[in-house]
Amino acid sequence: MSSYSLRRRDVLIGGSAAALLGLSGLGLGASSAFAASDLETALAPRTIGNPDAPIRMAEYFSLSCSHCANFHNGTFKDLKKDWIDTGKILFEYRDFPLQGPAIYAHALARSVPVAAYDGMLDILFKQQTKWTTAPDPVTELAKIARIAGIGNDAFVAIIQNRPLLEGIVAIAQEGYSTYEINSTPSFVINNKTVIRGDRGYDTFLAELNKLAA
Repeated sequence: MSSYSLRRRDVLIGGSAAALLGLSGLGLGASSAFAASDLETALAPRTIGNPDAPIRMAEYFSLSCSHCANFHNGTFKDLKKDWIDTGKILFEYRDFPLQGPAIYAHALARSVPVAAYDGMLDILFKQQTKWTTAPDPVTELAKIARIAGIGNDAFVAIIQNRPLLEGIVAIAQEGYSTYEINSTPSFVINNKTVIRGDRGYDTFLAELNKLAA
């Protein structure tokens, strides 16, 4: 598990001016997918599954967390097949960025069309090592943004969108204050039970079977 260390000040001033200026050399075209100007839509809950499902599971995750990537590339696939796709669980993604570059990744994911959100998460997790370990993570994220049709000007607007960044931090702070979330991934089931870490499918199965009984 990765521990929570992000502060509001880290988010708002994270990244260097040199990194931002360096984006101009990428030659990205104008964006047709940028939607962060609609703040309400950008910060709306991101869920998958049956809205009327008897079980609700929220995951607090960081796109820079290797344990979160392991969960999404492994256990999550079983949960989705057995519980989400069968209508038993409504699953919600909740932002919990752990470091400066991660907040930009979360902002990027929330700035693509809602229908493309899951796909952007998948890309960011699969390329996690590449952008988190790069000398200039912001420029690497700009390259990923190109996949979604987000050009240079739109990407810079995303990472400089203070209300969007503050809204993402507020989601994390709500998890910290309400459920004492301080590491990722952490899962809240039916607003009550908290499971911390990528515990493997059996751990989730034991708890979910109790609720489904």
